[in-house]
Amino acid sequence: MDIAVGYCAKYVRWALEDGGMKTWGPNEIEQRPNYACNYGPFLLHKGFVEVSNEDYKKGDIVVIESFSGHKAGHIQIYNGENWVSDFIQNYFYPGRAYRKAKPNYKTYRWE
Repeated sequence: MDIAVGYCAKYVRWALEDGGMKTWGPNEIEQRPNYACNYGPFLLHKGFVEVSNEDYKKGDIVVIESFSGHKAGHIQIYNGENWVSDFIQNYFYPGRAYRKAKPNYKTYRWE
């Protein structure tokens, strides 16, 4: 896809599931969050570790915090060349509002 469709969490979840991860379960921590900005604790529970926000590796997942007008935040995966969510992004931040606001984010890696 060339443009965002507003479903970054769904597309990243599908990628995780395609990789074999179960994204549902009997208790809250095992169930995927609805909003992208809430994926951090879920990823940690699934075995990801938080790493520094530099030297990205293929498969790294970035969770971007919510900010005014964007309550869901954003989630994206690095494919080794581009950041991908519900589209292939041209920049680290997925859109103009994100590039202007520069909200905080955390990077998670499967190790």
